[in-house]
Amino acid sequence: MRQWYEELFENYGMKYDRESFAQGTVGECDFIEREIGRRTETSILDIGCGTGRHSIELARRGYSVVGIDLSESLLKRAREKAAEAGLRVDFRKHDARSLPFEDEFDLAIMICEGAFSLMETDEMNYRILQGAAAALRPKGKLIFTTLNALFPLYHSVKEFLDANAKEGNARAAEILFDLMTFRERSTIDVEDDLGNRKELHCNERYYTPSEITWLLKSLRFETVEIFGAKLGAFSRADALTPDDFEMLVIAEKG
Repeated sequence: MRQWYEELFENYGMKYDRESFAQGTVGECDFIEREIGRRTETSILDIGCGTGRHSIELARRGYSVVGIDLSESLLKRAREKAAEAGLRVDFRKHDARSLPFEDEFDLAIMICEGAFSLMETDEMNYRILQGAAAALRPKGKLIFTTLNALFPLYHSVKEFLDANAKEGNARAAEILFDLMTFRERSTIDVEDDLGNRKELHCNERYYTPSEITWLLKSLRFETVEIFGAKLGAFSRADALTPDDFEMLVIAEKG
């Protein structure tokens, strides 16, 4: 049985880039560059790369990037965009729960729930972090965003998503948040690139800062820092608050 994220991203390569969450690429890559000291020799793994927006922007700036995703539709669009820009980016189809890399990269990124937090069990999400950790060399960095469990304790997730949606984007018809599991179960209506309408039943995991810290420390990340994540404007100056829908995590291996 296919999961909701597999159905959502089938034939969704064109519409993906028009989603509101996909509009902060340049500013996010500016932050990533600052974090690695703009060293273009840094090798980068983009986990859950989607249509390659971060991979392509970083390649444009001179970095060597491998982008992986589960969706052939999104990867097809990523390859088209890279070719149109005259850039070489190594896009590969892999399941983030079983990455084949070991000690190969200086930096791994997972931006905008790039695979992590979308999985149907906590164990699957953990395997994604395990794979990212294994892919990094000693002193390698992991930069990712994930859903902030503090947000739904103070705010309506549906009101937030509705306020940020654009015409033609996927829309949530119903959202239920489980305080015992920190999982959001929602029903979304979406139309794919071919005009097919779908009703999908989604299941996403929100994390507390302490959970993320513990998970990463268990994988031998030496430092774990967590900030608020503002679309297209990541900054270490933004302390995480309940008003942040996402958190920005920066971890470094020992």
